[in-house]
Amino acid sequence: MWARDVAVSAPGKVILHGEHAVVLGKVALAVALDLRTFLRLRPGAEGRLSVSLPGVGVRRSWDTPGLQALRGRIAGKGRGALGTARSPSVEQLDALREFAGIAAGASAPESLATLAFLYMCLAISAKYGDVPSVDILVWSELPTGAGLGSSAAYAVCLAAALLMVCGAISCPLQEGESTARWTEEELTLINSWAFRGERVIHGNPSGVDNAVGTWGGALRYQAGKITPLKRVPTLRILLTNTKVPRSTKVLVAGVKEKILKFPAIMNPVLDSIDAISQECQSVLEAMPANPSPEHYPVLEEFFDINQHHLNVLGVGHPSLDRLCQVTASHSLHSKLTGAGGGGCGITLLPPDTSPLAVEAAKQDLCACGFECWETKIGAPGVTLHSCSSLSAQVLHTLARS
Repeated sequence: MWARDVAVSAPGKVILHGEHAVVLGKVALAVALDLRTFLRLRPGAEGRLSVSLPGVGVRRSWDTPGLQALRGRIAGKGRGALGTARSPSVEQLDALREFAGIAAGASAPESLATLAFLYMCLAISAKYGDVPSVDILVWSELPTGAGLGSSAAYAVCLAAALLMVCGAISCPLQEGESTARWTEEELTLINSWAFRGERVIHGNPSGVDNAVGTWGGALRYQAGKITPLKRVPTLRILLTNTKVPRSTKVLVAGVKEKILKFPAIMNPVLDSIDAISQECQSVLEAMPANPSPEHYPVLEEFFDINQHHLNVLGVGHPSLDRLCQVTASHSLHSKLTGAGGGGCGITLLPPDTSPLAVEAAKQDLCACGFECWETKIGAPGVTLHSCSSLSAQVLHTLARS
C-alpha cells in the first residue's frame, strides 16, 4: 500500500542544433528545458486508481479489480507478455481503447494521454505487482504540440511514479529532504518504460525526448545512438512560441525534395549543420557550469549561421524571421528550434543582458502575438520532490486541480 504524498517532475526539451539534418544521419544536440511537467502521487481510496490531467481535461477513475481483470484479458494479446514486450501490440491498444471508451483512430491529446496511462499502469504492474490504489495528478508548464517534449515529460513522470509505487525502483527521498534523484540503473529503467509510453502516443519516436526528460542536461543524437554530454552549463534563454501551426511531416518531406533536386548545393549545407552541432558540443563541454559573458559570442554565431542554413533548407517562416528581427533589435541572437515552419524559437540571454532589455524583448515578442517564457537549458532530469518544496504556483495548481 502506497502511503506517501510526493511529487515527480521531468523537463521538456529543445533541439539546440541539428534539426532536419539529423533525419539524414547528422549530429543533433537536444537539451533539457527548465519548463517542467509535475506529477503528484498520493495514496488513493482502497481499490481505486484515479488520474487527473487538468491541462487536457481528463479526470478518470477505475476500480483496481476491474483493471486487474482487464490486464489478465489482454496479457497474451500480440507480441510477448504485457510486462515484457518492448512496445504494446495493436490488439492490446484496441482492448484498452474499448475499455476507456476511446474511438479507434482518436488522436486528441486527452485520448492519447489516457491510453498511455492505462497501458503503462497495466504493463508495469503486470511485471512488478498489483495495480496500485493511488491518485495521480499531472500538470505541465509545457504547451502541448509545440515540439517541446511535453508527451515525453509526461511519460517519464508516469514511469517513475508507477515503478516506485510497484517497488521496482526505490523512493530515494529521505525525511526532511526537498529533492532526490534515482541511481543510474533506476534511471535506465525509468527511461525504458517512458519510451514505451511514448510509443503509445507517437508510434515510432526516436527516444531522444524521453532520454532528455530522464537524464536532463544535453544529449548528442546521431543515427539512433544517444550519448549524454559529459558536462553541460546552465544557459538562460527566452523560449518563444509563434503559435503558427505546422506539419513536421510536410516540412521533412520538403527538405528531402530539395536535397534530391539540388544535391550539390544542399549536401554541403547539411555537412555545415553537422559541423555546428559538433563544434557546439565541444564548446559546451569546455564551458564552466555558470558561464560568464565572454563564453557567449561563439554560441551566438552558431545560432546565426544555423538559422540561415535552416532558411536555406526551406523550413523558415515569416513569423520566425520576425522573432529573429525583434530579438536582434535588442542585441540578442535567436534561431528556430524543432521542425520550423512556425513553432518555437530560442534566444540566448548572456549573463550581462540587462533585465530591462529582456523585458523589452519579451514585450515586443508578445506584441507580435507570440507567447514567451524566460527559462533555462541544461536543466536536471527526472526528480523526486517533497510536496512542501514545490513553488507556490505549482503547489497551488496541483492543490486546485
